[in-house]
Amino acid sequence: MEKIDEHRSFGGVQRRYTHASEVCNCDMAFSVYLPPLADTRRVPVVYWLSGLTCTDENFVNKAGAQRIAAELGLAIVAPDTSPRGEDVPDEDSYDMGTGAGFYVNATEQPWAKHYQMYDYVVSELPGLLADEFGTTLDLSREAIFGHSMGGHGALVIGLRNIDRFAAISAFSPICAPSEVPWGHKAFPKYIGDDKQDWYAYDASYLLANADNPDALPPIRVEQGLADNFLDEQLQPHRLEEAAEKVGADVTVHRREGYDHSYFFIASFMEDHLRFLATHLGVES
Repeated sequence: MEKIDEHRSFGGVQRRYTHASEVCNCDMAFSVYLPPLADTRRVPVVYWLSGLTCTDENFVNKAGAQRIAAELGLAIVAPDTSPRGEDVPDEDSYDMGTGAGFYVNATEQPWAKHYQMYDYVVSELPGLLADEFGTTLDLSREAIFGHSMGGHGALVIGLRNIDRFAAISAFSPICAPSEVPWGHKAFPKYIGDDKQDWYAYDASYLLANADNPDALPPIRVEQGLADNFLDEQLQPHRLEEAAEKVGADVTVHRREGYDHSYFFIASFMEDHLRFLATHLGVES
């Protein structure tokens, strides 16, 4: 693992690393913010998953998360959104290929060799963190959040790993990709035409069909009402309907006038970090 960037921030340190990924069969990058508290004790970990067209750096540079993470004593780990490289397949489209991994394990060609983002986030990256930051990060206390495609990823990963994540939150998530154009484009190419296979990566379906609803982590969603993707692509009402069906703890905050941008994310970042910190046992 190679450190490629480092900056002091609010008494902690913002770093960026690259490493050879066995899961994705290419070099992958991720960013990590270590709060000042990490100098003296192990700190809980929050994973951030970014949206379409983003890298790990969008969140780091635009979300304004470091100040409150420093105060709360939270580490934030932000992986890239897809494999990258000359040998990695891509499409001339913002919503498929590079920057658009959708946090799935691809089974279809030519994507299957590299696009294993679910396993990367769930297994390989935490394993790497345990090896490299075992005395710094408390990986027994984890939470996850994200934006848009990354909000979809956070919801799916959190709902499929309820024994690991204390809480889930999302900004403008794709709540039911099996039912919207983004999913209809990406899922057949990544995981085939059988819609049953899509449901493994559909948060609303996973929530509505949860085996043990009482064990589900609490979920907070932030949604701007001026978001131009709201009605066609995001559809938070489907997540609410699923939550009502099983009695899950899901709260959607609808924000008048806010859009899909990082201006929106930065406006409510503190609320989300405090929400996650509370369920990680951190006094906020």
